[in-house]
Amino acid sequence: MTAFLSMAAFALASSISPGPVNVVALSAGARHGLAASLRHVTGATVGFTLLLLLIGLGLHELLAHFPNLIEIVKWAGVGFLLYMAYKLTIDNGQLGADKPARGPSFTHGAAMQWLNPKAWLASLAGMGAYAAGGDKGLVWQFTALYFVICYLSIASWAYAGTFLRRHLREAKRVRVFNRVMAALLALSALYLLME
Repeated sequence: MTAFLSMAAFALASSISPGPVNVVALSAGARHGLAASLRHVTGATVGFTLLLLLIGLGLHELLAHFPNLIEIVKWAGVGFLLYMAYKLTIDNGQLGADKPARGPSFTHGAAMQWLNPKAWLASLAGMGAYAAGGDKGLVWQFTALYFVICYLSIASWAYAGTFLRRHLREAKRVRVFNRVMAALLALSALYLLME
């Protein structure tokens, strides 16, 4: 397998697998449609690939000097996931409100990645595996490839959510869906605490 295919496989495996960013994309697709969800998809992709690039360009050295930063990110991420789970849990599921919700924003998607320990670990592992020698060309190549694969992976979750829309026409169903998504986010937070 060439290095390029190996990079692509790594990017796909870590981007398409279930996690908090993809759960939010699924929920946003179901609740707000694909167009509104693409703000989250784009923000999450830009946020992740910026993190990946910075780690490749030397942020990992800062982390080596301050290992507690990863622990801080972990706890901030857990808090953020629990906050989002809470917001989904208390949502009343009313459709056609006076001012429809816009869905997650670009900034929200990017922040999720920076508060997501899975994103930090994937960035550290990916750059460690494919650009550990410090070759800037490989860092940029891996980042560009990851951007495309990450965008398509998260977008596929949002797209899958659009198929759920037809089943979420009633407030009661939306509340059930929101609570299932909240439970998945809370489980993600608990998983982070066990790592």
